[in-house]
Amino acid sequence: MTPFTLVTGACGGLGGAFVRELARRAQPLYLTGRSEEKLKALREKLLHSHPSLPVRTAVCDLADDASRRALFAKLDGEGVRFCRLVYAAGADIQKPLEEYTEEKITFQARANFEGAVSLARAVLERSEGIPELLFVGSVSGLYPMPYFALYSAAKKALWQFAAALRVEWKGRAKVTCVQPGAIPTREDVKENIRTQGLWGKLAALPPDVVARKSLDAVRRNRRSPVLGFWNKLMHASTALLPLSWKMHFIAKKWSKTRKDAF
Repeated sequence: MTPFTLVTGACGGLGGAFVRELARRAQPLYLTGRSEEKLKALREKLLHSHPSLPVRTAVCDLADDASRRALFAKLDGEGVRFCRLVYAAGADIQKPLEEYTEEKITFQARANFEGAVSLARAVLERSEGIPELLFVGSVSGLYPMPYFALYSAAKKALWQFAAALRVEWKGRAKVTCVQPGAIPTREDVKENIRTQGLWGKLAALPPDVVARKSLDAVRRNRRSPVLGFWNKLMHASTALLPLSWKMHFIAKKWSKTRKDAF
């Protein structure tokens, strides 16, 4: 059996971009998402444009360990092998901590980090050859972000987890955690980018560009590339600034924004 690429968050804006790019590269796809209806529609659309492409789907809530175990049992029942993981699932909830519910805390932490750890182990155990493990991090994980604290902390954890795996699995897997900026997928994200003015417009990258650059990065086994010229420039130019200055600027800019589409 030809090995598959497992794509999480396949029905989302960024996940869908990865699916399209991988289909263009004729890569067999195993797609997960929380909606059976959306997965079915996505599969039908892919088979319409790529009739010979192997496409399988599985409903899975990556923030739920029982749902993940059910996914793994399904994979074993089908005898599926993998050559690649694209962990594009996540939740970019943005608001002060006191406005979170306990359920939202658990959901965001698990979807952004715990699910990635779990899927990485699962793919390695069911891999063929030297698999590629691609995690979508964020420039928000490069430093603490007031009013986006849980998201930035989870992305920082994901970045460090991926970096450590590169050492543990050297010679057994390629591991990359890319660091994109804002990606205009949902309407609330697009509005957030608009409120940031010129810088928001310059730093944002279309999802198709992020997908292409990310897949190329893991193929070359890069560790944690920052995607986009302006994001690279921002990261380099602020590297020597005191952390307190950066957090003060972030807090002032982000305290007025609320984002919770999950």
